[in-house]
Amino acid sequence: MLPLMTMALQSQPSPISDAGAISLCALIFTVSSFWWINARQGRLESWEPQSFAAIVDCSMTRLRLPLVLHNTGAKPIVVQDLRMTFPDEPASHLPLLWMSSPSCLRPGLDEEPKLPAGFAVSGREAQQLFMEFEAPFAGVVLAPRDYKVQIQVRVGHRKGWRPLLTFTLRAANIVDRKRYIVYSNAPVELTKEDRQKADAALQELLDQQENLSAPGGKKWRASSDDD
Repeated sequence: MLPLMTMALQSQPSPISDAGAISLCALIFTVSSFWWINARQGRLESWEPQSFAAIVDCSMTRLRLPLVLHNTGAKPIVVQDLRMTFPDEPASHLPLLWMSSPSCLRPGLDEEPKLPAGFAVSGREAQQLFMEFEAPFAGVVLAPRDYKVQIQVRVGHRKGWRPLLTFTLRAANIVDRKRYIVYSNAPVELTKEDRQKADAALQELLDQQENLSAPGGKKWRASSDDD
């Protein structure tokens, strides 16, 4: 009988150990909650823009996008730089650089240029920004078709460029390449007349590029000359 009673007493949980375990769990929960609410480093996320502004000529490609940046964490994220690339286009040897931060999507003659500058996205907040990207001889002559575009970002707490957003740019909607105007980025079916205008504008742009590349044409300073 005595051995059985001893085993029964040993199998009962100790009140002191239970209280210590509860206190430890409460401490872990408190610290974890404080870290999650106040100190967790999140990431930036963004979504496909529903519209864009574009102008494409023989020497320059310029695109303006409305972007929403959301910080998923508690700590602010400092955005140092942005750029646009065409990952599926082998000829795209130059990215489109972040050139300005205009106040609206529609380009206008009276708008004041706002040069790129780093900014912070507060924790668990979202910002809507208008970003203008540009590159001379980007290597991609935007034909009237869909393109895979990637927006890359440099942030203060990480090194190097990181992908922020990959989306489809519907360049078939660009029907007037000489004017810097706004287009929808929705997958709409162009009319036959609009498609003919887009094809004619593309052919004119290709002819201009061919004339520039001919002997005696206008030459641009190579990027390596800056070194």
